[in-house]
Amino acid sequence: MKIRNNIAISDSGFVFDSNNGESFTLNKIGLEILQMLKNSRTEEEITQKIVKKYDVDIETFEQNYFDFVGMLRHFNLFENESF
Repeated sequence: MKIRNNIAISDSGFVFDSNNGESFTLNKIGLEILQMLKNSRTEEEITQKIVKKYDVDIETFEQNYFDFVGMLRHFNLFENESF
């Protein structure tokens, strides 16, 4: 799962999809996750980093992670996926 190359991500959490002109704003953790996805990190790598850094239990993180990824899919931000 990799974020499309034409998705612009600013350091402040502003995300711009140049295909359709839509923009989004992410919080700090959402921004970290999106950047890791853009850099082809695996789900396991992302989970380990966030759970350790933010002292959250794995079950809670995974539930929120899958919700977040679902939203990214809904907005068609992944390469080679169309919904």
